[in-house]
Amino acid sequence: MPTGAEGDDPDVRDDVGDDVSGDPAEARGPGRPRRFFSGSTTRAEKARAVRGLGALGGLAGFIVALMLLPTACTAGVGARDTADWFSTEPDGLSTAGVPQRSRVLAADGRTIATFFYQNRVDVPMEKIAPVLRKAVLAIEDSRFYEHGAIDVQGTLRALASNVSSGEVTQGGSGITQQYVKNLLLTQADSTEEREAAKEISAARKIRELRYAVAIEKRFPKEEILRRYLNIAYYGDGAYGIEAASRHYFSKHASELDLAEAALLAGVIRYPYAYDPTRHARAAKDRRNVVLDRMAELGWIDSAEAEKTKRQPVELDVQHTRSGCVASEAPFFCDYVQREILNNKVFGKTVKEREELLKRGGLTIRTTLDRRAQKAARKAVLAYVPAKNSAHKAAAEAMVEPGTGEIKAMVVGRELGPDGERGKTWINFAADASHGSSIGMQAGSTFKAFTLAAALDEGMPFGTRLMAPEKYTPTGFRNCEGENVGDPSASLGNAADGEGGRTFSLVTGTHNSVNTYFLALQKEVGLCDTVKMAERLGMRQANGKPLEQFPSFTLGFNAVSPLRLAAAYAAFGARGEYCEPIAIKAVTDASGKKLKVPPRKCEQVLDKDVADAVNHILSGVLTKGTARGLGLGRDAAGKTGTVDNFSAAWFAGYTPDLAAAVWVGDPRGGYRYPMTSLCLDGRCYGSVFGATIPAPIWQRSMLGALKGTDATSFHRPPSFYFSRGSGEDRVKVPDVRGMDLDDAVARLRAAGFTTDVGERVRSRRYERGTVAEMSPGPGSVEPGTTITLRPSAGPGPGGDDEDDERRRPTLPPDIPLPTNTPTLPPLPGDPAGRAPA
Repeated sequence: MPTGAEGDDPDVRDDVGDDVSGDPAEARGPGRPRRFFSGSTTRAEKARAVRGLGALGGLAGFIVALMLLPTACTAGVGARDTADWFSTEPDGLSTAGVPQRSRVLAADGRTIATFFYQNRVDVPMEKIAPVLRKAVLAIEDSRFYEHGAIDVQGTLRALASNVSSGEVTQGGSGITQQYVKNLLLTQADSTEEREAAKEISAARKIRELRYAVAIEKRFPKEEILRRYLNIAYYGDGAYGIEAASRHYFSKHASELDLAEAALLAGVIRYPYAYDPTRHARAAKDRRNVVLDRMAELGWIDSAEAEKTKRQPVELDVQHTRSGCVASEAPFFCDYVQREILNNKVFGKTVKEREELLKRGGLTIRTTLDRRAQKAARKAVLAYVPAKNSAHKAAAEAMVEPGTGEIKAMVVGRELGPDGERGKTWINFAADASHGSSIGMQAGSTFKAFTLAAALDEGMPFGTRLMAPEKYTPTGFRNCEGENVGDPSASLGNAADGEGGRTFSLVTGTHNSVNTYFLALQKEVGLCDTVKMAERLGMRQANGKPLEQFPSFTLGFNAVSPLRLAAAYAAFGARGEYCEPIAIKAVTDASGKKLKVPPRKCEQVLDKDVADAVNHILSGVLTKGTARGLGLGRDAAGKTGTVDNFSAAWFAGYTPDLAAAVWVGDPRGGYRYPMTSLCLDGRCYGSVFGATIPAPIWQRSMLGALKGTDATSFHRPPSFYFSRGSGEDRVKVPDVRGMDLDDAVARLRAAGFTTDVGERVRSRRYERGTVAEMSPGPGSVEPGTTITLRPSAGPGPGGDDEDDERRRPTLPPDIPLPTNTPTLPPLPGDPAGRAPA
């Protein structure tokens, strides 16, 4: 059966007196009678035609006998039983299942995609222009309201003419018979059934006539005509009068004028031969035949007919394509399609679900926010163009906190064959079940789950842990109690921060320190961290559970942007996690509501804990690795840079919207890392989470939230400040010149750890006393290690007096400056360190 909008259906008119070949392409010059025998006709074709005429001749005899049966009282029991059989409704007669196209709507009601086997929109009679009804009746069955299911008079007249001339000169089947023929063809599920519905045989004709009798008993004439107008094929992929009117004239069937109505009425007999997009002259000639017939019947006056015949054929063709390729949100559309095809709520089998989508005339109302979709697409393509020479790609998913509604879904390529540059069938924003993607390693965005687990276990912001330069992952157990540590491994901080000192929950997160989070995960427990991620909906993109190893917090699991966005949305919703949903409601062709996947939301995290997470992650945008990329309203997020710059992420949110952005190489990030990268004129040394993904997130979020009122995060409870804000800085006492043991004791009393370095030469401080300290006197974070270097006394060739003579001095009347400016910190860290 046809599956696209541009496909042509074979001529469905091969009833008595019509084109018996079923192939209008072979028909003849439009407007000329169909000849059975011509110079090019083969012997087999001639034999088939003769058999067809013979069968029709036999059928004519049957029809004549049928006419006489009601009055032939002496005909006997056999004749009576035959009449009874013919007049009773046949088993299995169904008028249901006529394919209609389904529409996918955005949240604002705008159509974003259509699906169909046959491009058809069923409409009631009042939405079909009366002039169109007259035109069709005039050319197809002018006695429709006068005869029963079988127009015996017309059938015999046409048959006699055709048999005597050896060619088709007249049509004899009525509207009801044509409706039955179209119905049987439409309901055919296989090639065999379709061929059976078209075969030239008396048996098939008798069956159709019997169905026609039943249809006339079941429905009034107006309803039969309405159904016929909605089922007929009008050429160029348009089924039914509404779809045909929209396709050829970009207007509704109720708006057709006389010229347009006559054109469409004329197409029905041979949809290919009279297709005005292919055969404009033939279509016009056929239109004029219809106008002449309407005038002949007195349904329009001759002057009007002649005036209309002089008008040119004016088309305003509107192509309706089936599927997602032409959609303004192609990958979201593909997600919706896969949801219907994969979810058993829409049918027990894939075949049932596909037929529902492409035949059921569904109206599918989705969650898509067209403003957010447009903003996300614009942002993604601005930074990672679809056809960039580096072959990189980007994807973004937006989810509403508290509902799970998918508001936008973008892949920075067109939906299409992967072999073509700038196209892909893979939806990198979704899981494999909804887009064929196996996912991408999430990097440091997973640290948010370790942070949430720590806060859930009651750790205050000021909790400090040592973050070494290198971390050996030992002592970790998975949720099965198995030891998964690796004493031979050495995990460092790479691009995500630096170690060698203590950090708090706040500063460790802001600086995205790998070794800090490995230590924090060990403190919390690997299993508890994994369970936290699972509570927030995380799983691998291939559908399998998350893998559990010490580097879990560093994001080695391959996930989708959609899953990550939904997890972060739960933080914005104060701990309420909602499964992502794309479909809000579905109605069938009759307007009946169908069952859809239910909304699934659950409070998986205490509100206070979520508030604490929001408090810390807000600082990432103001003081941390993504500083300067805020939204001008409450927002939070986390950067992620995968090992060897193989991919980069940013996941962030407000209380109203969450989004996750991935940038990488579909060919393999480790093979094609993002270093020395140039994209559309922008060049980067190495790509971090804050380099490309975070700006994409910022730009798309600003566009999506434009004009909306800002919602604020809630302040965390005071408990979390019990050890300070996590950002407090304390004064380091000056212990230079003090005895080493006394200096160590004083620093430890002030809360610092100490380390003793090598001795240094000093003429100022006596041997054995502290000559240097690092960091020096000033404000530092609590728990900072202070390195002390003892004096080795003055070096050779000088003494203190000589040293003082060489030191510059200021005159006593010139005061020391009190407002000496300080240099600003380097970008990326308040203390002047490089960004993560």
